[in-house]
Amino acid sequence: MSIKHELKKVSSLAWPLLIAQVTQTLMGVSDTIMAGRYSAQDMAAVAIGYSITLPVLFFIQGIIFALPPIISRLQGAKQDNKIAYEVQQTFWLVLPLSLLVFAFAPFLPVIFSYIEMEAGLRTITVDYITYLLWSAPVFAVYQVLRNFCEGLSDTRPTMLIMLLGLAVNIPANYVLIYGKFGLPAMGGAGCGLATALVFFAMMIATFVYIKKAKKYHSISLFMPISPPKLSKMWTIFRLGFPIAMTILFEVTLFGVVALLLSPLGSDIVAAHQIALNFSSVMFMLPLSIGMAISIRVGYLIGENQLHTSHTAVKSALLLGISISLCTASITVLARFFIAGLYTTEQEVLLLATNLMFLAALFQFSDAIQVISAGALRGYKDTKAMLYITFVAYWLIGLPIGYSLGRTDILMPAIGAAGFWIGFICGLTSAAIMLGIRLLYLWRSDKHLA
Repeated sequence: MSIKHELKKVSSLAWPLLIAQVTQTLMGVSDTIMAGRYSAQDMAAVAIGYSITLPVLFFIQGIIFALPPIISRLQGAKQDNKIAYEVQQTFWLVLPLSLLVFAFAPFLPVIFSYIEMEAGLRTITVDYITYLLWSAPVFAVYQVLRNFCEGLSDTRPTMLIMLLGLAVNIPANYVLIYGKFGLPAMGGAGCGLATALVFFAMMIATFVYIKKAKKYHSISLFMPISPPKLSKMWTIFRLGFPIAMTILFEVTLFGVVALLLSPLGSDIVAAHQIALNFSSVMFMLPLSIGMAISIRVGYLIGENQLHTSHTAVKSALLLGISISLCTASITVLARFFIAGLYTTEQEVLLLATNLMFLAALFQFSDAIQVISAGALRGYKDTKAMLYITFVAYWLIGLPIGYSLGRTDILMPAIGAAGFWIGFICGLTSAAIMLGIRLLYLWRSDKHLA
């Protein structure tokens, strides 16, 4: 197949995932804005609670990310009769993990009693986190159902159901935060309960879609139910655990950098967050391509079209780099306008616009590494990805960033810009090493396993 053909295939898979990712971000934005309008304390509690629960939920989601390449490979090999078994074993794997998270909720007040925090802020934060932990099993079930659909190259339901989630999230926030229709005003804690309701609504909607869609009837996803099999669950875990840890490496890296910048002043931290937040929005474009290429590669391997899988990866990288060229140009040319959307303080605005130049470079290596990682997931080669990202982010990127940003070892400390140079070095290292790993797989035919 030609690159043009594969570009169309990857794009058709990626654009619904992009809309879904943007919608998911809008949910977080609506939580922050609506809690902030209630009080600054409630907004702070939501921000703290979100930063704590996000890695936990991402870990569960990362384990489940093993499912799409498994399913797409079976579909490509015309072995649809084996798909239900794989999905059910994934359920058996993640449900105990999510129930463990659920069971942790009663201990939150004791844990937070040891954290120095205003009493009111502590109460709201604990309540917010409690609701999210209670919803972990629902979140896990939703993610398995969602990834089942995506593994079959059916990505539009993800988009539509995520839009449904946003439609539930905003009115639920309004009712629960401000206390409408006779309900008590819950403030920031209401955001946590609203998010739990969103997870429940999306789980039900996905379940109904799968039950009603004729294309899934032949798979018989829910009947009969296979008992848990430890060997199969272990196989899925070995594939998903490196994905989950890779996500955690990146999420925690940005959290650590924010903490390391905090002694330099609120203006620098604010400027850093502006550049990082905008880059995160731009990151959704290559992320959706990375998710799509994982599905496409798995399907082509199942069909035994090895050379076409190489073409698909090349087309995804070409698409990602082209998009990064556009987004980097927008970042540089519109940096004053973009920063102005976040702040009116001139000192923060100036610092943020300076970081935008580095944010533009950041996008190229970020696109290449996330698409390459997606391709490796499609080839079921996740262990190498775990080692590569740990080395790139924590042994290359962070030390360089800290040396340039906070010390005079290499040159006079340059603050936030030093950490951004570290980001670029880390992501570029990851992109190079992941690319080398892809070439090794292609030449050794180890992606046939």
